[in-house]
Parts: sequence; C-alpha cells; structure tokens
Amino acid sequence: MTHFDLAFRTKRAITPEGERACWVGVRDGRIATIEDYVTGGHANQVVELGEDEVLLPGLVDTHVHVNEPGRTEWEGFATATRAAAAGGVTTLVDMPLNSIPPTVDVAALEVKRAAADGQVWVDTGFWGGAVPGNVESLRPLHDAGVFGFKCFLLHSGVDEFPHLSAEELESAMRELASFDGLMIVHAEDAATIDHAPASSSVSYTDFLGSRPREAENLAIKQVIELARLTGCRAHILHLSSSDALPMIADARRDGVRLTVETCPHYLTFTAEEIADGATQYKCCPPIREEGNRELLWQGLTDGLIDCVVSDHSPCTPELKRLDVGDFSVAWGGISSLQLGLPAIWTGARERGHTLADVVRWMAERPANLAGLRGKGRIEVGADADFCVFAPDAEFTVDPAALRHRNPVTPYAGRALTGVVRETWLRGTRIADTPRGKLISRGEA
Repeated sequence: MTHFDLAFRTKRAITPEGERACWVGVRDGRIATIEDYVTGGHANQVVELGEDEVLLPGLVDTHVHVNEPGRTEWEGFATATRAAAAGGVTTLVDMPLNSIPPTVDVAALEVKRAAADGQVWVDTGFWGGAVPGNVESLRPLHDAGVFGFKCFLLHSGVDEFPHLSAEELESAMRELASFDGLMIVHAEDAATIDHAPASSSVSYTDFLGSRPREAENLAIKQVIELARLTGCRAHILHLSSSDALPMIADARRDGVRLTVETCPHYLTFTAEEIADGATQYKCCPPIREEGNRELLWQGLTDGLIDCVVSDHSPCTPELKRLDVGDFSVAWGGISSLQLGLPAIWTGARERGHTLADVVRWMAERPANLAGLRGKGRIEVGADADFCVFAPDAEFTVDPAALRHRNPVTPYAGRALTGVVRETWLRGTRIADTPRGKLISRGEA
C-alpha cells in the first residue's frame, strides 16, 4: 500500500474544482494525491483540520517591496517573508526598487539574491526593472530568472529608479515582446499630475486632488495602445481608478495581452473615512471614494481585475510623518503583507463572494501571472504549500503583533474576519526556521 510523508484530512479544501472534503497526500514536498475524505490513505503524519478550519493553497503575492539591501531599516527579507508566512503567503515576488542597487541589471540581481540567501521564510522571486538606458540589460535579466520588468511613467519616489518616457516605454516593450517578457507598469501620467493642484497640507481631500483619476486613466490608455502596437504582454499594477475598467474590457475584447491587479487597501478603505493628517493611509495611486471602491469589487466579480496583491510598501515610522500629518512630505505606501487575506475575506463575504473567489484572486491568478505553475493551487503535482484558515474567527489588528519591521499600518484597530492558523511550505509547517527558496522564472 502506498504511503505518504504527510497528509491533510479536511472537510473543507479549496481546489481548482471548488470546495470539497478530501484527504491530501504529500510526498517529497509536492501534492501526490487527493483522495476521498473518509477512506483516505496512509501517511507518516496526518494533520486533521478542525471543524472551523479550511485548507487553502498558500497565497502568492507578486507585489512586495522588501527594500533590502540599502533600505533594510524600512523592511528586509527576514521580516517581510516572516510576515508573509504569518498571513498565509507562501510565495512572493520582490519589486526592483527601494533597494540599493535597484534590480536593473544582472549584477544588481546577484547582489539582491546574496542579501536574501538564507533568511527567507517563504519562496521568493524577483522582478527586474526597466529604466532609461537599460534596454540592453532586459534580455540578460530575463535569462537570469526575473519574472518580468517593472517601470514607472512618473517619478518613482526614489531617484535611483527613474521613470520611462513614452518613447522609452515603447522601446522597452518592443524588446520584451521579442522574447515574450512581461512589462508591469505603475500607470500614472506625469504631465497630468504636474498640472494638478499640489498637495501641501494635512488635508486628505487635497492629497486626493493631487493624484486625480485622469492620471491613471491616461497612463493605462497609453499602456494599452503600446501593448496593442508592440504585442508585448502588459500588466497594470495597483489599479485604483474604476474609470479605467471599460477601456480594460475593450482592450481584452480586442485581444490585447493585458492583465490587471488591485490591492486590499483599495478594496477596504474609502477616502471619506480618512481623517486629515492620517498619513498612514497615503499611497500612490491613492485610496479613492466609496463608489469607486464598489466598482473595483465589481471589476473583480466581472473578471476585469485578475488578482489582488498587497503592494506592501513599508518605511520607517519617521518617514510617514505622523508628527505633522502632511501628505506632501510623507512616504506613500501601505504595510499590509500579513493582513491581505483577512482584509479581502472580510470584504468579500460581505458582498456574497466565497473562499474559492478569494483563492482565485490571491493564489491562482497571481501564480499564473508570474508563470508559477506549481504554486497557488491544491492539485496533484503542485507544491505542498498550504494555509490553514479559520474563516469565521475574528480579531482586531494590533500593529505590535505584526511581523513587519515597522508597526505602522492603516489597519490598526480595525476588526477583521478570518485567522491564519498555520502556513505550510513544500510539506513543512513554517515555524522557527527560514526554509524558503530563492526561485526563478520557470523553476516553480
């Protein structure tokens, strides 16, 4: 009789076929069988889930700013990946900027991999960067294993990662199309923001006016047209303007190779609830009005938005400038890597969505985006990455209890539903030792 290293017996598991009761057998870190809940099989260790628990695949977060090396006081691989594990995330992909050097050539990628080696709690991959003058570095970075290339269409927030002009964006996309690379874009139009009223106060309304929807809409239109022209695969990062959804739908109908993400903060918070001076809510593009939030949820429902990822972009408490509450000088970024699953589940269940929907948005589709065929799903052959989740348990967010390096988050004091009880990576429960791997495109 066949034996397995490990098995999970659960009355509720979220598989690609939907929710089911099953017995999941693991061998050599991969899912080897999925059998009937009652008969099951034989394993050296059997984990019986409680009546209040659901077995989810480990989440995949493809938008994380780890900031190491160079700005490790903002976050770092050890703290970021441990926070990810605490939030049910078993795979993340690190953004190429805010670290020094930024990941814009192979030498910088090797510096980053050396910094991460031995201290990641979850499997960790890397995006490359597209900046002025590095077109010739894109193919070598692709061959070295990055999952794609990030660019900005306006100032990135850090001088060492400059943005692309329209001509430079076209040139980079033509290069990526030659080897089927992926361009992921921070889509805000620089000229529109330059002509918007400047934010120079504690007023959130003023800050919102300084980053208008038109800036997103124009930039997304530009990306769509260049993707149509060049044939390059393009991905819109952190969509916050629901106005762009109709043009996204039109592009998809026309066969443009376009995917889109949004983030928990855009689906949770509203501009109306943000007090003046509450710079912990500052991010770019900004959190918009309640009606906009509901249209983003509808975009998820309709499949126009493919996935939900954190855009975890932390900094030191001092850089958030909570002392003066001035949005014009505070760092823009939301710390939420550990909280994405309960934040999205809290909003999803209120709107009639299921855990299968959440798994599709936060595990399966991000894995597809990055080409991680062995991640984000409970199916035979996939990595044995699991999140044991209690969907009815409730808690109030205490920043001091989070694994992030700096305890600053707009979720502080917020009541959320859904608790991660355990996280398993390739058949081993994540506990007291970092066991993550550094992964490359095509490997997992």
